[in-house]
Amino acid sequence: MDESIETVRRHYNQNAQEEWDRLTHHPFEFELTTWMMDKYIRPGETILDIGGGPGRYSLHYARKGCSVTLADLSEGNIALAGQKARELGVSIRTHAVNCLELDSLQLGTFDHVFLMGPLYHLPQESQRVEAVRVALRHLKPGGKLYVSFILAFAGVIFDLRNAGNIEADVANPDCGYLIDCVENGENYTGPGFTTVCFYHQRQILPFMEQFPLQKLHLFGQEGFLAPNEHELLQRSPGEIQTWLTLARRYLELPELLSYSEHAMYIGRKK
Repeated sequence: MDESIETVRRHYNQNAQEEWDRLTHHPFEFELTTWMMDKYIRPGETILDIGGGPGRYSLHYARKGCSVTLADLSEGNIALAGQKARELGVSIRTHAVNCLELDSLQLGTFDHVFLMGPLYHLPQESQRVEAVRVALRHLKPGGKLYVSFILAFAGVIFDLRNAGNIEADVANPDCGYLIDCVENGENYTGPGFTTVCFYHQRQILPFMEQFPLQKLHLFGQEGFLAPNEHELLQRSPGEIQTWLTLARRYLELPELLSYSEHAMYIGRKK
């Protein structure tokens, strides 16, 4: 196994519970992402979740009556997804597999395919292209593909939200390169929480336009709420819901995309 991929596998094997808890600590991402996905996904439809971690999105749609298959590189993630499925009383199919080797399982085609994680960790452009092609081979004609990217500006947002990091990060050569990528409109690949690839917002559509897809949406998965998330979550439930309503209205404004840490492209297979 490629060493960068093995590093990713070990990271998630050791941090599966933390990955499950991430969307509890950062609820705006899940709330706004599922709001967009719910425009298309209906009970009884089939979903393949590639690189879906411990299955937060898989289980959400299994509970809604979809037939869900979850494939993830990490055995720890897959084990936790199975545990959570039993606790919730739902059934999903699971496979511990590298996304680039998914064809070997002969899973067939699905109404919807999620690719919400693998592109964060594939350092080579050719690997990212192949990951999308694998996803498309498992998608029915007319089906929907949901592709997530971590944005290059996410590292700056993290430091804005968490005091005491920016001075050290500016002095760190790797972080300095990331800052340069934001300024220069380039993607960042290099050290992060594992080997990572962070996309500049201007590079997403050119990357996705090489595939046989009709673009439906490109949006920030946290809306414009990410920089102030910690403080917003301390406010009243009514005010939080008002901010979420406003975020939904602004979700696809391209000039606000960099306020999010993650972006999602939704496309229909031609």
